[in-house]
Amino acid sequence: MIATVHGSIRDRLIEAANELFYAHGLRAVSVDKVIERAGTTKVTFYRHFRTKDDLVVAYLEHRAAQERAGVDAAITHAAGDVDATLRLMAGHTGAMACEPGFRGCPFINAAAEYPDPGTPVRKVVDDHRAWWAGAFERLVAPLGLADPPAVAEDLMLLRDGIMVAGYLGDPSRVADSFLRSCQAVIGSAERAAG
Repeated sequence: MIATVHGSIRDRLIEAANELFYAHGLRAVSVDKVIERAGTTKVTFYRHFRTKDDLVVAYLEHRAAQERAGVDAAITHAAGDVDATLRLMAGHTGAMACEPGFRGCPFINAAAEYPDPGTPVRKVVDDHRAWWAGAFERLVAPLGLADPPAVAEDLMLLRDGIMVAGYLGDPSRVADSFLRSCQAVIGSAERAAG
């Protein structure tokens, strides 16, 4: 019973951080604001997180787990059909970008606020970006391309672009643009391999 209570309080803190950090920025939100939103106390907060940066890491790990589950589900659902997977990814990201409060990629935002690559926050960002590169390599593996890591790099650049354009540009147009760009990158790589 105690583990369940602790887990639910920790989850409430992470959910409160998720809402506040994404909407206002990591540095702009105080621990007190997170505690208030979660409806708990400082003592309880510090039982779960030694520092605010520990909470930031937990928040990013939570976001990473959500993204990974979504991407893995898209890859699995499309059953090796690269274009179908890209359509699912583009549609999902385009829909997110059109939601009120969309502020782009939480990992790009975190990297901007934590420029020191040696921090635990940047380690989570770097690990997640490495995961994305691996996911893109898995995605294009059925195509037998000559240089899957290079294609994954190009797709990662496009993924970064859709997140930024969804925030700063016209979010209603990013899904189609992302899909066209991904198809062009893959088509070019297929022609080079052929």
